[in-house]
Amino acid sequence: MEKLSIIKIGGNIIEDESSLHEFLKLFSNLTGKKILVHGGGKKATQMAAKLGIASTMLNGRRITDAATLEVITMVYGGLVNKNIIAKLQSLGINAIGLSGADGNTILSSKRPVKEIDYGFVGDVKNVDNQAIEVLINHDFTPVFCAITHDGNGQLLNTNADTITSQIAVSMSKNYETSIYYCFELNGVLEDINDKNSVIKHINSKSYSTLLSDGIIADGMLPKLENCFNALKNGVRAVFMGNTTILTKENENYTKIML
Repeated sequence: MEKLSIIKIGGNIIEDESSLHEFLKLFSNLTGKKILVHGGGKKATQMAAKLGIASTMLNGRRITDAATLEVITMVYGGLVNKNIIAKLQSLGINAIGLSGADGNTILSSKRPVKEIDYGFVGDVKNVDNQAIEVLINHDFTPVFCAITHDGNGQLLNTNADTITSQIAVSMSKNYETSIYYCFELNGVLEDINDKNSVIKHINSKSYSTLLSDGIIADGMLPKLENCFNALKNGVRAVFMGNTTILTKENENYTKIML
């Protein structure tokens, strides 16, 4: 099976111009077929504040009312996505920017209201791996933002880590898929105040312990949930760390396995 890398870039890297440039250089040098997924939460929060719209987060996930949805559509699908596309084009990568609505690539359903009303937040129902494969086979590099749709005209804010894992699972039908979660830290840390305290290996058992000990919390929760979901559904490997995990020089990162 041909290899396919699905890389998700964290918001702090997007925020920093030099970090983003360095990451995109590493991404452009990565051999083989690849897909990039990004969020842009910090920029969305900043833009919302400028517009007088409050941002509410719960367990690492954004509560998305109608006004917030407009902001994230502008920021994720416009400002962030198109800047990344332009920079990749300058590096010789024929990137194409997408939301889940484009080409009907990612279909979601609005999360039902239970204890919490997340608003216009989508849970991924289907990824059209054939549509994505058409782009890849024509030498395009897809760059997905964290927006999907419900098939009835409604855009939905969707967790970028979830999009990454669901794309990887869907594409694993035809490729040997690996996920790379790139962010500003060296990996999952045992001590958030010690950047070198990387937990190099996490499996289902150790994950439960880390969770009960309170070491894994906030934004890391949905990230790791998605890792295990992907591994259980056909993804070969998941790596988490700073952008140098895309090179063969870095050995200080977290590898997730079952």
